[in-house]
Amino acid sequence: MKLVTRAVGALAALAFAGIAFAAYPERPVTLIVPWAAGGGTDATARIIGSLLEKELGQPVNVVNRTGGSGVVGHAAIAGAAADGYTIGIITVEIGMMHWQGLTDLTGASFTPLGLVNADPSGVQVAADSPYKTINDLLAAIKANPGKLKASGTGQGGIWHLAIAGMLKDLKIDPASVPWVPSNGAAPGLQDLVAGGVQIAPVSLPEARSLIDAGKVKSLVLMSDKPSALYPNIPLLKAATGSNWTMAAWRGMAAPKGIPADARDKLVAAIKKIAASKEYNDFMSQRGFGVIYLAPDEFASFMKKSDADLGATMKAVGIVK
Repeated sequence: MKLVTRAVGALAALAFAGIAFAAYPERPVTLIVPWAAGGGTDATARIIGSLLEKELGQPVNVVNRTGGSGVVGHAAIAGAAADGYTIGIITVEIGMMHWQGLTDLTGASFTPLGLVNADPSGVQVAADSPYKTINDLLAAIKANPGKLKASGTGQGGIWHLAIAGMLKDLKIDPASVPWVPSNGAAPGLQDLVAGGVQIAPVSLPEARSLIDAGKVKSLVLMSDKPSALYPNIPLLKAATGSNWTMAAWRGMAAPKGIPADARDKLVAAIKKIAASKEYNDFMSQRGFGVIYLAPDEFASFMKKSDADLGATMKAVGIVK
């Protein structure tokens, strides 16, 4: 009888364990966005949240936690309870903030769930610019250091580092192109059209409306793959021999140490979403690039991105 009781108890325990394993998630999931509502990161997070609800069978509440140049939201994701019920969308800035002395967080502070987007930097000039190719522009920079100015983000922001890294890789002093800080790509592009600056090294989705309106032209793309939006734009390596690439990227992550069952279910759901027609159509309509990397690949990607960004930030003197 004791043996029977023990056997029944063991089977009950196994059954209970199976139910508990299958139960995640048992309640709504919070998805933290470190940037403001209405932006590209917010839009990407909200379409993923909507599709994740279908995969998980629970509501996914998108919450914007802004401030501190992205530090507040990234810290909220990393510092949340490691139970699988708080996840977030992390961005390229996680490889920049610690170099600036803003936080100790890095990509290694999270459980990576998958890279879902990357938009490479282009090099845009005004449509009536005398520079027809990237090599024309580089020759002018070398011949007239300090004369041509660039804009598209704040000092030390992603697009500042894009052009600084490109110049550094091509053995041109990054200081040869003074940076004019702006509140983002849109005002930087408007300054380009108005003639206040001569270069806007922003992403193609950000420049899309002005390119289509014939006010801006893109000379090169800092990527190893052609643009889906404008496949005829030359790639930097083909045009100059430089291997430099730079992109604003977004990926899904959770706090470190979440349960394996929650992690596995989230990873599988995000992989499925990244391949879905709904997600790809949404991103394509906005001109956002879709790229998927599994967790281990995403972790390696973040490590390399961090090192590249750090080297570039040191070159332009903004590491603290």
